[in-house]
Amino acid sequence: MPLGGAGNYVLLLDEAGQQPKLLQQRVTEPKAGKNRMHFDIVPIGDANARIERDVIGAVWGANGYTTVAQANELSRHLDLGPASRLLDLGTGCGWPGLYLAKQSGCSMVGTDMPVEGLAIAARRAGAEGMDQRVSLVAAAGAAQPFRPASFDAIVLTDVLC
Repeated sequence: MPLGGAGNYVLLLDEAGQQPKLLQQRVTEPKAGKNRMHFDIVPIGDANARIERDVIGAVWGANGYTTVAQANELSRHLDLGPASRLLDLGTGCGWPGLYLAKQSGCSMVGTDMPVEGLAIAARRAGAEGMDQRVSLVAAAGAAQPFRPASFDAIVLTDVLC
C-alpha cells in the first residue's frame, strides 16, 4: 500500500500497515502501450542518506530541512568560535547545532522533548568526538532551565510548535 513518494522514491507498507520499505524506481519501459516501472528494494537507511544529501546537501542524520549552506550562514552571522556557547532550541537529533559546534569549535547545549532524538544526538556527538562540549537536555521550548545570558547564541530551526 503506497504511502507517498518524492522524486524517485516510493514508500510502501506491508499488508498490516507495518514494516516500511523504500523502493527506488530503476527503469521505466513502454510495453504494449503502457509504462512499466521496475523497483528495487533498498534499505531505508541508504535511501534516507540519499534523500538527505539531495535536500540539505550532506548526510548528517538531520531531522529538518535547514541546508548546509543555511547552517554555514548561521555560523557566519553568529560569529561562533571555541569560546562560544550555543543553545540549539528544539534540537531533535542535533541538526544543525552539532554541525555548528563541529565547524566552529563552540560548546553546544541542545534541548528538546523527544528523548529519542536526544539519544541520537548524544550518539552523534560521541562519534564526532564532541561529547565533552555537548550537553543535551529534555526541556520544553517555553520552559528552558537556564539563567538569562547563559549563551552567546541561540538557534531555532525546523521546529513545529
